[in-house]
Amino acid sequence: MHIGIVTSEFPPDIGGVEIYAAEFAKALVTIGYQVTVFVHSHHDITLSIPGITLCPVLKFCRRLDRNILKQYDVDAWHVMNAAHSWLALETNKPVVVSIHGNDFLNPYPLTGTPYFASWRPLWRCVNILSPLDRWFGKKLTSRYMRKALPKAKTILANSHYTRQVFIENFPECVNNTLVAQVGVSNNFLATSLKNKSNEIPELLTVSRLSEPRKNVERVIEALSQLSAQFDFRYTIIGDGTFKTQLEMQVKNLGLEDKVKFLGRQSTENVIVAMRLADLFILPSSTLPDSHEGFGIVYLEAAACGTPSLATRQAGAIEAISEGKSGFFVDEPTVENIKDALQRFLKGDMTFDSHICRHFSKQFTWQRVIEKALTFYITEKSS
Repeated sequence: MHIGIVTSEFPPDIGGVEIYAAEFAKALVTIGYQVTVFVHSHHDITLSIPGITLCPVLKFCRRLDRNILKQYDVDAWHVMNAAHSWLALETNKPVVVSIHGNDFLNPYPLTGTPYFASWRPLWRCVNILSPLDRWFGKKLTSRYMRKALPKAKTILANSHYTRQVFIENFPECVNNTLVAQVGVSNNFLATSLKNKSNEIPELLTVSRLSEPRKNVERVIEALSQLSAQFDFRYTIIGDGTFKTQLEMQVKNLGLEDKVKFLGRQSTENVIVAMRLADLFILPSSTLPDSHEGFGIVYLEAAACGTPSLATRQAGAIEAISEGKSGFFVDEPTVENIKDALQRFLKGDMTFDSHICRHFSKQFTWQRVIEKALTFYITEKSS
């Protein structure tokens, strides 16, 4: 069976949805499926994944992409972002949609964009037409999602929380939305566990530094208030628009000897950092148009034997087992984060690396894809 995956997020780009799309595709290949992944025409395709054909052909515009995708013969489609769900309106093949949270709360990409400049007489006016494209894009993308999502064979939510929020926004999809959750990659589970006996506690954050809800600046502020009482090393892996601002915050607080920024790192280097860390920290907020749908990164840390500190909100509640693979703050205020870190640094909170890993092993990509297989096969055999 040939599965066509349509996605706007895929490696080498970094992020939770990118990991989801790649691992889902690899899991399909493992059980013998032919997989073609369709990405934007400008996507970096230097990364080769065995068994997966990568096609950089999309424009992220329904009007253009529907003609492009009609050229490909697949048995079923799997859409990795709700904004691409318009495909369910254009094909008689089964369409499965994976949802993650922000993709339906604040759709990106704007696949409803008319892309006026693609009409030859208008290409010279691209700068004038761009604001109009965006305005129509927001309106039409939401409209297409509203029409298309109920027509999908099934919708797979990455957490119970995401499903709840989705049904609140799309009640017409209550009967075709399932919880599939996510898996943890084998390369995180394959690393040997390290005895957490660092003389100086190693703290770690891995995140895109372009989303205010990640609250990295609050972690830095909390640590500055603990700096005189405790010694620690805090490593931040990731890049983004807030990185310069965060580096300036560290400098102004006099934490340059304790906090370091490594920028974007390979998966291999992330695994090394997670394995060595005593605590992973990412106390994300829940905003009206953005939330932590699940939080694969918490599972990745647990797979490396490292507990996490998160906010008791959204999908993080399902990604962390309290007292086994991490602990929570109820609200991600500086004071709450400081109190939680103080308890950890004093030794009041302790975790077992093997228990952390055992929890993460419950989340497999095989279990995730099994939620979709029935819908591919049922349509094909009917």
